[in-house]
Amino acid sequence: MQKEISEYQHLGATVIRQCVDVDALVKLSSATEADIHSPGPFYHGYRSEAGRGSFHGNLRLWEHDDTFREFCLASHLPQLAAEFLNSQRVNLLYDQLFVKEPGTPNRTRWHNDQPYWPIRGGQVLSFWIALDPVTRDSGALEFIAGSHRWGRWFQPQAFGDTAGQSEYVANPDYEPIPDIQNHRGDYEIVSWDLEPGDVYVFHGLTVHGSGGNHHQSHRRRGYAVRYTGDDVVYDSRVGTNTSLCSEGHRDGMVLDSDRYPVVWLAS
Repeated sequence: MQKEISEYQHLGATVIRQCVDVDALVKLSSATEADIHSPGPFYHGYRSEAGRGSFHGNLRLWEHDDTFREFCLASHLPQLAAEFLNSQRVNLLYDQLFVKEPGTPNRTRWHNDQPYWPIRGGQVLSFWIALDPVTRDSGALEFIAGSHRWGRWFQPQAFGDTAGQSEYVANPDYEPIPDIQNHRGDYEIVSWDLEPGDVYVFHGLTVHGSGGNHHQSHRRRGYAVRYTGDDVVYDSRVGTNTSLCSEGHRDGMVLDSDRYPVVWLAS
């Protein structure tokens, strides 16, 4: 795993092949279908552009579904997070679904995640698990190499025409995201195709995005779990996602709680 950890530290992103086994994939796939059929309370689906396909999104699923809960709390991901973060403690921040059905043209715009989240600290990462084969044509994630070290926080925006998501309050300490898509040659962009069970690992400040799912018969289901380490505390600054905030926390508090549970401790 040292190769992947080194790549993560250098690029801000890496991939772990066959990180999630078949049994877990079957359970996660079934739970995903159940959420699509009957979404949980934090549904934020995106209306498809041009009326084609469908883009299902939801978050904090672990709080309402036993399969997602067991995976977030009891899989091997918390220990992996401790290794990548070099942390003595790991907290679960939240989990999230991204399902682009065949023929869904919606791009996921370039952004970095941490400005959306009510936390501060450097030990923050996401595991993005492929439940289907993922290629550039179906919406593979792309990452700006080294952008986690820029120290730049980009203003959050609602991701297109959404259901269940409002516009974000402007934060004067943030800056607009550059027009990366129309100036791709100015950046070192890295990406990987995935097979089911492969996992992207990326830092909370790594700038990333993805294309639409232009396949007419292949789905692109991704399930992300976000973890934090020792140096992360709560931060209720302006402009974060209100669905991720906690009434039980104040600025500077450690996350340890039922809302952000400790999922791994060094022995």
